[in-house]
Amino acid sequence: MGVKRRQVRGVFITFEGIEGSGKTTQLAGVAKRLREEGYRVLETREPGGTPFAERIREMFLGSAADSPSAEPIAPACEVFLILACRSQHVARVIKPALQEGTVVLCDRFSDSTLAYQGYGRGLDLSVLRDLNQVATAGLTPDLTLLFDLPVPVGLARRRRKEAEQNRLDRESPRFHDKVRRGFLDLAARSPRRIRVLDGRPDPETVAAQVRLLVTKFLQRRRSSVTRHKP
Repeated sequence: MGVKRRQVRGVFITFEGIEGSGKTTQLAGVAKRLREEGYRVLETREPGGTPFAERIREMFLGSAADSPSAEPIAPACEVFLILACRSQHVARVIKPALQEGTVVLCDRFSDSTLAYQGYGRGLDLSVLRDLNQVATAGLTPDLTLLFDLPVPVGLARRRRKEAEQNRLDRESPRFHDKVRRGFLDLAARSPRRIRVLDGRPDPETVAAQVRLLVTKFLQRRRSSVTRHKP
């Protein structure tokens, strides 16, 4: 009887934060460094990540942003749009990549749903958690990096990129403050998974902190992650 081969599973790292927190920039930097070190890496995002989900993303972020007459999206509708994207994303992209031993880096995931639609919109957190369990088939990030900074700082950064602004950028500071407090509450409840980083310094300073955290984490998980020669 042959020896049973151990199943290889990759690592799932998510990047979270309010608008303008710098998470997208940091994700790109992590991906570049990990590839240079020989890791197989997948960069993806939510809402989105598949052609179908990206079409929903366009509707989700664009509605009510370009025209005062555009149809507003109800909070419950927001949730179902996001969960439809996530279900497709997990099934078609994230889980297959993890099964191949890939390091999956995702710009937003389930914590954003809790922060924006739960704490921000006021929808029931327990219901959101149950719905997310269905959409993800129980998938939870191995590590979450939460980039925190004051709301005025984040929104000021986004205003400097006016061409990239979306529907959520145009929400009130009060809404974004609820979202920020929601993220910090989630981090306090899951301190082993969610690591909070100060998003105010320059990108290079933040990147040094991110590099240290990710390197230590992957060293603990090295035996389960696929590496190859660059």
